[in-house]
Amino acid sequence: MIHQFNYGIDQLTVVKALDIAAGRLQGVIIPEVAAKIAASRAYVDQIVAQHSTVYGINTGFGPLCDTKISEEDTRTLQYNILQSHSVGVGNPIPVTVARVMLITKVHALAQGYSGVAPATLDRIIWFIEHDITPVVPEKGSVGASGDLAPLSHLFLPLIGLGEVWYKGQRVSSAAMMKAEGMQPIVLGPKEGLALINGTQFILSFAVTALQRFHNLLEAADIIGALSLEGLMGTSRPFDPRLHDIRPFRGNQLVAHRLKAMLDNSGIMAAHADCDRVQDPYSLRCMPQVHGASRTAWLHLHELTTIELNSVTDNPIIFSADDTISGGNFHGQPLAIPLDYATVAAAELGNISDRRCYMMIEGRYGLPKLLIENAGLNSGFMIPQYTTAALVTENKTLCWPASADSVPTSLGQEDHVSMGSISGRKLHQVIDNLEYILAIELLYAAQAVDFRRPLKSGPVLEAVHHFVRETVSFASKDRIFAYDIQHLHTLITNQSLVNVANTAAADNYLSLNGIYNDQFGLY
Repeated sequence: MIHQFNYGIDQLTVVKALDIAAGRLQGVIIPEVAAKIAASRAYVDQIVAQHSTVYGINTGFGPLCDTKISEEDTRTLQYNILQSHSVGVGNPIPVTVARVMLITKVHALAQGYSGVAPATLDRIIWFIEHDITPVVPEKGSVGASGDLAPLSHLFLPLIGLGEVWYKGQRVSSAAMMKAEGMQPIVLGPKEGLALINGTQFILSFAVTALQRFHNLLEAADIIGALSLEGLMGTSRPFDPRLHDIRPFRGNQLVAHRLKAMLDNSGIMAAHADCDRVQDPYSLRCMPQVHGASRTAWLHLHELTTIELNSVTDNPIIFSADDTISGGNFHGQPLAIPLDYATVAAAELGNISDRRCYMMIEGRYGLPKLLIENAGLNSGFMIPQYTTAALVTENKTLCWPASADSVPTSLGQEDHVSMGSISGRKLHQVIDNLEYILAIELLYAAQAVDFRRPLKSGPVLEAVHHFVRETVSFASKDRIFAYDIQHLHTLITNQSLVNVANTAAADNYLSLNGIYNDQFGLY
């Protein structure tokens, strides 16, 4: 049974937005909301009829805001703005991101402050429900005055222009409409501007990044714990008393998770009385480093949830006599936390690479390069080159786009957020992080095999067994790129995290404890 989400009145969350995009949840406009939308539309018609001067309704845009547009040309103005602002370049954005853009735009417009016609929202919902997704180029937004270029491409298909993904093919909107027996809609005053003014491009990259990043935060703890077992590290630094006296929530969560996975470990028990004083930072400081990344994720999640339920176009219509031309379209509130999250994701890769390096050094009883008969075999020497390359690439992507601003629109838009770049860069870092963690998982599984017949706790044993169902122990050189790709799949499809969570539940362990309500993806 597919449940219902009421646009314009219900609280939209990251998970609900993704569920609507995936067809697991149906978004609808109920009569109460439809009445608000119609009333807002009537205000715009009244403004046009009484010849009041309101930006974007009967004036030009940006630096042309002082140019009055006649009543008969107000519709042409909306048609022209979608064409002239469709200047995006580069590859198309992922289909899921484009679908989330449609969903978040409907929810914002349905709140009844934008002056769009009910029929326009009905048509956008039709696109969502029929799995017809506009083709949107990835580059061209500066993240203020809204994501003008990508949103223009997103809504060209409403007027029969642009391209869409239709039945698995990239086709012209005109061809799709002919196949579906549809006609383009005619936009009324203010509608074109309402469609392209807003932060939905930035927002949709944030929504999809939050899901991907959350999965990697969970996976990093699991893989880091497995690496610690392979290196015969100690779980003492994860004692909750230590973190109660420096109570960052992210740190406390990670410490709890690591301790839960390492409790009752036979490997841990076997070296409980060894003379090793302390572990290197990449093992002992996982709560502090992974935890700081958790905190950055939480901040982005909180701000994204606010933006998901906000109205970000311009001008805002409160009544026919009360309109405000403000700056709710400015992307800075998300641009900064997106840049912060980019650094946080990169740091998960930095510390992961250090654990990889430690596992091939030949320390703590592990063979050099994690393979017997090194020399004839290079073993696991070279995968760490890949983590080093990816970590460095991520560092170059950590420069905050939000720290820059290039004036546009003849100086009318003299400070812009560049948040669209922040959102795209976060995904690039996440792409690299997925491979870094896959390589660490390859190393950790190999290291744990050298500790046999000792066994870890139930969660990590389940994870190790799951890995070995796909990637075997390496007794000699082979093409490790295939192993990396297999493990990358186990991480990105969330099956690795699911296996750990299932094993924890089967053994009455709570990996997230009291912190799940704070750090869960809702």
